[in-house]
Amino acid sequence: MGMQSIFEFSAKDIKGDELDFSRFKDQVLLLVNTASACGFTPQLKGLQELHTSYSPRGLVVMGFPCNQFGGQDPKSEEEIAQFCATQYGVEFLLMQKIEVNGEEAHPLFKWLKVQAPGLLNTQAIKWNFTKFLVGKNGRVLKRFAPQDAPSSLSSEIELALQAQP
Repeated sequence: MGMQSIFEFSAKDIKGDELDFSRFKDQVLLLVNTASACGFTPQLKGLQELHTSYSPRGLVVMGFPCNQFGGQDPKSEEEIAQFCATQYGVEFLLMQKIEVNGEEAHPLFKWLKVQAPGLLNTQAIKWNFTKFLVGKNGRVLKRFAPQDAPSSLSSEIELALQAQP
C-alpha cells in the first residue's frame, strides 16, 4: 500500500457523512476500534476524558465500532451512538461500523496495522479497544493494546501534542 500518511484516507462518520482525514493536519489522532458489549467498554469513559482534556490542544479521538470480536457490537449505528452518549457521555467522534481484520477490513485499518504491528510483529487486531496514536505529520506513532487504559496514554499524547508537525 503506497499511502504515506493518514491524511490520504477518508472514512464515514456514524451518521454516514464522508470525513476526509486531510482536515486533521497538524492534529494528533487516537483511533480506537470500539464495542458496546465488551469487558473493555468502560474505556469509553476514559477515551471521553482524554477528549475532554486534550481536544482543546489538538487531540482528535475517533471510535470505530466493530462487531468482529465475539459479536460484541451487533447494534445499529444509531443505537451505538445513543448507547455511547447515554452510558458514557461520549462526545468524541464516532465513525461508521467497520471491520478491522480480514478481506473486508477498512483500508484505513489495513494501513494502520502495517504501520504499527502488534506483539511479535503480528498485524491482526486481537480485540476491541486496540488504539493507534497518530502524530501531527500523519504517521503512526504507536499501537496500544486493548488492556492499556486510556489514562495510561497521557504521556504519549502530551509528547505528540508538543512535537513539531
